[in-house]
Amino acid sequence: MTAALDPLEDYLDDLVRVVRAEDDGRPAVVRTDHFRLHRLGRRIEIGHHLRPDQLDNGLTGLLIDELFTPGWLCGQDIFERVFTGIVRSTLPDPRLAWGTFYANTLAHLRDPRAAPRLIADIAPVYARVLRLVPPGSVLDLGSCFGFLPLLLAARPRTSVIASDIVGGAMRLLDTVATARNTPLRTLICDASRVPLPDSVVDTVTVVHLLEHLDERRGQAVLAEAMRLARSKVVVAVPFEDVPSADYGHVRRFDLATLAALGAGTGWRHRVSDFHGGWLILDRRPA
Repeated sequence: MTAALDPLEDYLDDLVRVVRAEDDGRPAVVRTDHFRLHRLGRRIEIGHHLRPDQLDNGLTGLLIDELFTPGWLCGQDIFERVFTGIVRSTLPDPRLAWGTFYANTLAHLRDPRAAPRLIADIAPVYARVLRLVPPGSVLDLGSCFGFLPLLLAARPRTSVIASDIVGGAMRLLDTVATARNTPLRTLICDASRVPLPDSVVDTVTVVHLLEHLDERRGQAVLAEAMRLARSKVVVAVPFEDVPSADYGHVRRFDLATLAALGAGTGWRHRVSDFHGGWLILDRRPA
């Protein structure tokens, strides 16, 4: 979600128009299983007929598979405009639309048996984080929509701070958490420069963030996570042969890379392979 895009404000976009309507038969640039693409002068119009029960984070996979990977659309800015437009056009009230999006996604994360592929892929990762993070205080870096912080905050004896550099994402998460009566604090910041004191929380989670950063920035984020954690840092990354540009990935990881990262910290560390790679840091000296 771009810094300029506020998902809860009036949705007026001079580049993209998204409408929910049945196919009216107009000539389209392209038709896919879920979308129709038209050109309106300098504007792109995306038509869809998604129902509220289909509104979840699996939408990311649909857009990438049907519109972005084939090259009909491109660019992170356009992706986020289309994504926001689809959510906002599926239900008339923005808070109801986003609340439905979160409720559906969280339900799939808790029971991924019938979940869209993208959610089914990440559900085991979140489930393992919930097993690894003990009760106490948690800071999640690079929270994006904040599904993981919401799952953590729903547990007893767990206080959570979600953080992301995109203000709109954190304002949306704060609104949704309040509506769901889930106690959660949000913080707008760069993950490498978090305005909190040293050892402020028990555990810091860095889940599917480092693959979006080059090596220098990734090292800075890991150092910041260690500064902020009293006890533990939990890092998870995908394993890919080639970083997936469609998902904004710029860096490839394997077990050897994670082991080298852990060895360089001076903390106790262990690495493992489970739906991607894991690096668990413990503040006790190695």
